[in-house]
Amino acid sequence: MAQESLLASIGGYYSEKVREHGATPLGVDWSCVPTQEMRFVQLLKLCDFSEDFSLNDVGCGYGALLQFLKRRYRRRQIQYFGTDLSDGMIAAASRKWRSHPSARFSLASQGLQISDYSVASGIFNVKLNGANEAWDAIIRNSLQRMRDASRKGFAVNFLSAPLNPESGIAELYFAEPEHWAGYCERQLNTEVEIVRGYGLKEFTLLMRHPG
Repeated sequence: MAQESLLASIGGYYSEKVREHGATPLGVDWSCVPTQEMRFVQLLKLCDFSEDFSLNDVGCGYGALLQFLKRRYRRRQIQYFGTDLSDGMIAAASRKWRSHPSARFSLASQGLQISDYSVASGIFNVKLNGANEAWDAIIRNSLQRMRDASRKGFAVNFLSAPLNPESGIAELYFAEPEHWAGYCERQLNTEVEIVRGYGLKEFTLLMRHPG
């Protein structure tokens, strides 16, 4: 399956989810708010909250991260840019946050804003029937775009590879931390911190520009 076709299928998958479940964790294929926010906590370890900053939320869904930031860091001025493959998600987010003065939403095809940081939660998990080789290429392209759009750094998460590879779900993508951490260090010239052991079967990578 070509990358463009695969990405279109992913966008359609999530548009159907948000139509079915609305602006809820189930609408972005997460099980509940606590685990969704646990992921946000790990990704946001990248950011310096002692000062205001700008942020790309890649695969923003209905803007759950914006809601978390607004509640947890209300004293910080954060310029938020949300992008998603799914037009249904962008429509839901735009409705939900239409009165927010510092938030903008757009389709992923329009590209990322140059920002201080970029984060992505769960965008690499669901590959549907895409081959791992094609999905790896999509991940590499996504990481490069996030690096190029981030002045200070970027962060992503992955599902951890199961001990028994045959026990994994075929439509999901699993990874070893060292593989993508090494890629980001060598190919993208970043300093990488691996975050794990936070109670979920996954890991988070925090990439910071050197110097």
